[in-house]
Amino acid sequence: MCAGCGQKSSIKIKMMKNLIYLLSFTLLFSACNNAEKKEKKEDQQIAEVKMTAKEKEVPELSIYNLPSTWTTQDNENIELKDLRGNVLVMVMIYTSCKAACPRLVADMRNIEKQVPEKDLDKVKFILVSIDPETDTPQSIKEFTKENKMEADQWMFLRGTHEDTREFAAVLAVSYKQISPIDFYHSYINRVFGVEGVLVHQTVGLVVNNTEK
Repeated sequence: MCAGCGQKSSIKIKMMKNLIYLLSFTLLFSACNNAEKKEKKEDQQIAEVKMTAKEKEVPELSIYNLPSTWTTQDNENIELKDLRGNVLVMVMIYTSCKAACPRLVADMRNIEKQVPEKDLDKVKFILVSIDPETDTPQSIKEFTKENKMEADQWMFLRGTHEDTREFAAVLAVSYKQISPIDFYHSYINRVFGVEGVLVHQTVGLVVNNTEK
C-alpha cells in the first residue's frame, strides 16, 4: 500500500461529503426561494409566469450566458440556458477514457444516491465531452446505456471543438490530446445553482490516461 493513500482517501471522502452537503443546501435554498415567490402579490406572480426563462436576465457569471449549442445523447440540440432552473452537477470527460473519467462518473453516482428521490427532478447530472470527434451522438448514447444513465436527470453533451474549448476555459478545466484516443485532463466536479452560477467545486489531480 502506498504511503499517504489512506490520507488521500480520507481527503477525497471529506471532499465528497462537502460536495453532497453543498448540493443539499443548494436544493434547500432553491426550495426556500420558490416558497418566497409564492407569497408575492398576484400581479407579480402573473408577470413572473408570463416571463419566459430566456427573457429573464441571468447573472453576469452564469454559464447560461454562453451562446453555444450542444447535442445530447438523444441527438437533440440544446443551449445551456435550456437547463436553467435546475441544480447542475457537471464534469468534462470522454467516453474512451479508462482512468480518471470512470472515477468522475462514480463520484457523480455517489452524489446522486444522496439526493432525496423527491428532489431528483430538480438536479441534472451533466457530462460534457472533451473529445467531440470521437464522442458522436451514437457513441455517447451507447455510453449512457452501458452506464445506466438513461434517467431524466442524466445528460451527456457534445459540442464543436471551439465551443468545448470555450466551455472548458470558463470552467477552468484543462485538457490536451496526447494520442488519437487519449487526453491529459483535469479531475474536477462542479455544482452550479439554478441561475447557472458556480456554488461549489471539487478539484483533484490532473490525470494522464496513459499512466499505469
